[in-house]
Amino acid sequence: MSKVLDILKSTGAIITDSHFVGTSGRHMPTYINKDALYPHIAETSKVCELFADKVKDLNIDVVVGPALGGIILSTWTAYHLGRLLGREVLGVYAEKTPEGGMIFTRGYEKLVSGKKVLIVEDLTTTGGSAKKTAHAVTSGGGKVAGICAMVNRNPKEVTSEYFGVPFFPLDVLEIPTYEEKDCPMCKAGVPINTSVGHGKKYLEEKNKV
Repeated sequence: MSKVLDILKSTGAIITDSHFVGTSGRHMPTYINKDALYPHIAETSKVCELFADKVKDLNIDVVVGPALGGIILSTWTAYHLGRLLGREVLGVYAEKTPEGGMIFTRGYEKLVSGKKVLIVEDLTTTGGSAKKTAHAVTSGGGKVAGICAMVNRNPKEVTSEYFGVPFFPLDVLEIPTYEEKDCPMCKAGVPINTSVGHGKKYLEEKNKV
């Protein structure tokens, strides 16, 4: 097992043998609850040290994360990159627009303009959030030098070619996902987990119908 998966397991972030619903509405037997990692400062720092070591030769000026989880990752990764490079590396974040895109507010677009940028993401399933963040960077005049993720859950589709820039996942963990009608856990009557993921919201919506 890789270092990042060891760290995630040690903080209880990888949960297996249950019945989860993801943000997409698809069902899955394993869930990565990245929010379980972030309260553990030393472990979060270690993950970001792995990011920094992975991209230390890219001469990064600014690290950008998509809000919310990416804020913590961008700050710690910038800190470790700065230590490795012996100079300041900035850590900023992009925020969601009402239309579902990503945008810089708070004047952060001025900090990425003309700079080499690393995007850090927690998990990639479709890669959509990281791709929208990359668009925000280029729209602000920055150059995306690479994208990092803790875990890539979809290695067949989420690749460097998909992003159009080098992609550096720390590890891959393919998790089978199912539409509700095809879900073997639904067919077996396994209760949906409502403590993590979108199971609670899913059941609330289902009960409205």
